[in-house]
Amino acid sequence: MFDTLKKIIKYPRLTQDYPNRSLTPASFLGQTEIDTAKCNFCGECALHCPSQAIVLDKSARSIGIDYAKCIFCILCEEICQVGAVQTTNKFELAVRDKVTLNNHALCANALRDTPLSNKSNGESFYKTAVINEENLPNTSYETICSDLQATVKKIFGRSLQIREVDAGSCNGCDYEINALNNPFNDLERLGISFVASPRHADMLLVTGTGTRNMQQALVKTYEATPDPKLVVAVGACACSGGIFRDTYATNNGIDALVPVDVYIPGCPPRPQAIIYGILKAIDRVK
Repeated sequence: MFDTLKKIIKYPRLTQDYPNRSLTPASFLGQTEIDTAKCNFCGECALHCPSQAIVLDKSARSIGIDYAKCIFCILCEEICQVGAVQTTNKFELAVRDKVTLNNHALCANALRDTPLSNKSNGESFYKTAVINEENLPNTSYETICSDLQATVKKIFGRSLQIREVDAGSCNGCDYEINALNNPFNDLERLGISFVASPRHADMLLVTGTGTRNMQQALVKTYEATPDPKLVVAVGACACSGGIFRDTYATNNGIDALVPVDVYIPGCPPRPQAIIYGILKAIDRVK
């Protein structure tokens, strides 16, 4: 007993304050960006991209990244001889419209220059109403959590229940989803919890490409989930098929099987990116 009390006193609170406080550590890998001003359009990055996520048009001297396919492997940064490719730590990349991910690199400057209030439904993916710092400039962390719980309760009548579905993944995304329940992330502090049956769920977190052996299982799981329900595609495989796309045994994204409300790119996306995607999905229902 005394040893337990000693540990409680010795170690500080480990649970993070996200989404109230933004995370900007330089130690993790996030979105890859290409500086067109430095790029000489040699095509080496597109040639060596394992997921064929880099789209290059030499004649038009344009280059972009399809973030639905990008696996954040940083190979393009390592191979670029002019230093035009840079890996950032941006992880809040979840979007409602898959086209936004596909065209992100080509319209990034336009989105950045557009006021938030003027952006369309598919473009306003940098902030949500739940964690918009402009709307909540001086709100405490406890108030953020209580407001989110109230929003979820208003929509669903209780806490948000999630059923995780592995539709043929490598388990990388599943490991990150498991991390949502550890003391560091503690998803239940936001009134969000996981359930064992889709019949008790409000949201499906789907990983994997939806392989041939899992197609029927995914569709039946979706049909067993009561309305209103949400579907979140977690990871590059669920968004576009990832490095397994265009094969006989996989789908190029789970949206070929079930309707998807939010796409979370990454291979795998970090737990905070998944939290951001969940919040994005709740905002869509509202």
